[in-house]
Amino acid sequence: MHDSVTRTNNRQIAVWLFSVCALIFLMIVVGGITRLTESGLSMVKWHPIHGVIPPLNESQWMEEFEAYKAYPEYQKVNRGMSLGEFKAIFFWEYGHRLLGRLIGLAFFVPFVFFLWRKKVEASLKPQLWLMFFLGGLQGLVGWWMVKSGLIDQPDVSHYRLTAHLGLAVFIFMYIFWVALGLVQPRAEKVDVSRSGRLAKFLVGLIFIQILLGGLVAGLNAGFIYNSWPLMEEALVPEGLFELSPWYINFFENLLTVQFDHRIGAYVIFALTTWLWWACRRQLGLTAHILMVTVIIQVLLGILTLIYVVPIPLAALHQAGAIVTLSASLYFLHRLKIQEGS
Repeated sequence: MHDSVTRTNNRQIAVWLFSVCALIFLMIVVGGITRLTESGLSMVKWHPIHGVIPPLNESQWMEEFEAYKAYPEYQKVNRGMSLGEFKAIFFWEYGHRLLGRLIGLAFFVPFVFFLWRKKVEASLKPQLWLMFFLGGLQGLVGWWMVKSGLIDQPDVSHYRLTAHLGLAVFIFMYIFWVALGLVQPRAEKVDVSRSGRLAKFLVGLIFIQILLGGLVAGLNAGFIYNSWPLMEEALVPEGLFELSPWYINFFENLLTVQFDHRIGAYVIFALTTWLWWACRRQLGLTAHILMVTVIIQVLLGILTLIYVVPIPLAALHQAGAIVTLSASLYFLHRLKIQEGS
């Protein structure tokens, strides 16, 4: 009887956590669109509580617009912008911040309820508290990112942008993995197969690839070298290490950052193909889903590059990254179940 109650409670908690993952997924996509529409610096003040209410009349809109005019983005990039144009970029950033608050509520209220009803096992409580802490930290990192674009340069630091994206993706991964474990408990084994080790490596590679995508977005590196498979009419273009010291090229050389993102895609595709072939009979549909998501994501990346980053394609590409990451996590989880059985 106790085991039955525990399984029921865990399923309820898993549904809640998967719902939070869905909201985080939406948050990441909206955040990407906010970057693509250059809307992220339109809200120059941070009001964690009463900032949930947007301007409601012309006077409030003008107050918000005048505050925006005092900062570098208006003065150096958008001077002469109309109030209507300001409203268009404001609402993307407002929607992004509103989603953040919604995620906070969607996590906190059920969390308190499950604790109050004593539905959370002792071993799960530290994991849920860590999720809560990471969510609060993400809000601070988001404002830390925005502040970097409100000083001299009318653009956020690509380092801070990547940190903000990376933390969001890490939170998604962590919640998704915990939820999977609640729905399908797995037997932990110290000795895992080569496929298991490579599946872990694949998850890590996809996470790094998303971070590289953050650097590409932060540096606007997708708007140049818009040909494929060649870059500058070569497979390995010249100028990859023209900055000094050499290691700074991996973070600030637009050519190198885009090249690394391309190479990451090739490696992920090759590794996924190997894992699909090795595990297609063992995991069946799970392996096929992973392979298909990677193929679609690679195609979206190529199209986004060739057509010079149109917003719909770029948003689909960012969404595809999280779908691919989810498929790789589920693949790894299913592999652990198979190995533990």
